[in-house]
Amino acid sequence: MAKLNFGGVEEEVVTREEFPLEKAREVLSNETIAVIGYGVQGPGQSLNMRDNGFNVIVGQRKGGKSWDKAVADGWVPGETLFDIEEALAKGTIICYLLSDAAQIELWPTVKKHLTAGKSLYFSHGFGVTYKDQTGIVPPADVDVYLVAPKGSGTSLRRLFVEGKGLNSSFAVFQDATGKAREKCIAMGIGVGSGYLFETDFYREVTSDLTGERGTLMGAIQGIFAAQYEVLRSNGHTPSEAFNETVEELTQSLMPLVAENGMDWMYANCSTTAQRGALDWWKPFRDATKPVFEQLYNSVKSGEQATISITRNSQPDYRVKLEAELAELRESEMWQAGSTVRGLRPERN
Repeated sequence: MAKLNFGGVEEEVVTREEFPLEKAREVLSNETIAVIGYGVQGPGQSLNMRDNGFNVIVGQRKGGKSWDKAVADGWVPGETLFDIEEALAKGTIICYLLSDAAQIELWPTVKKHLTAGKSLYFSHGFGVTYKDQTGIVPPADVDVYLVAPKGSGTSLRRLFVEGKGLNSSFAVFQDATGKAREKCIAMGIGVGSGYLFETDFYREVTSDLTGERGTLMGAIQGIFAAQYEVLRSNGHTPSEAFNETVEELTQSLMPLVAENGMDWMYANCSTTAQRGALDWWKPFRDATKPVFEQLYNSVKSGEQATISITRNSQPDYRVKLEAELAELRESEMWQAGSTVRGLRPERN
């Protein structure tokens, strides 16, 4: 493993140079990788592995939109696309990529196909970590590991097509064959990871749940809404408020941060912007840190897992979800956003 220095803290990571694609193919040459579920992570991971030369099949319920999407993506019914139970029977590595709620529902079916020597692969540590609530307890004679790309399946696929990679974490929960770690890393390379950093199932799920509710989605929407509402209440137009709150951040500044870091972005802004940012970032940190601590403790205690399982398992979950998403979609801020995006010039 390569050693990287993160501001004085050393960490070992796996890169494509030390574990090339050719080695990953060799490690998994006798495996049939069955991707169960074709929703968020399933398409990106399965298509990337297929394009990388692995033996991949997809298991999905027949007749639904996801089945039709899989067919449109080139998976052939009866050859590389099967009903879930048939895919489970054929697969030697079961990629369990359904939603957390769906994993709970399907687990009895999956478990009966986990014969000795097979692998159970996750991209999230939720089901195993919260086994007391999910009931997901893998048999002792199978390998259990995860690769968790740090982004959506859509981003994983887009970056792969562009010849890039999305960084991923990896973890081994159970090594029944003595080869779980090697197979796990090979899977990480196969799905298109930029580099792989090691974790465990508990740390993966607690960091992931915190991130989703925090800076990745929950906190950023809350901050967007707060600034937009302050600007609007002080007489700024929707266009001006949206551009200063969202558009400039996502289209101009965040790409600079991604390219070279926050300090470099600061250094390439006006001195007035620099001064204001340097003066105000610590007050924002101090104001929000207690909320993040409350959030992390809620994740750590299992409260957030209970909420997710309870709400996402309700029969009317989709109806309620659509109502909550509609509240965002129909808000003035995101209606303004839809208009602004339509005014972006075409890039030739």
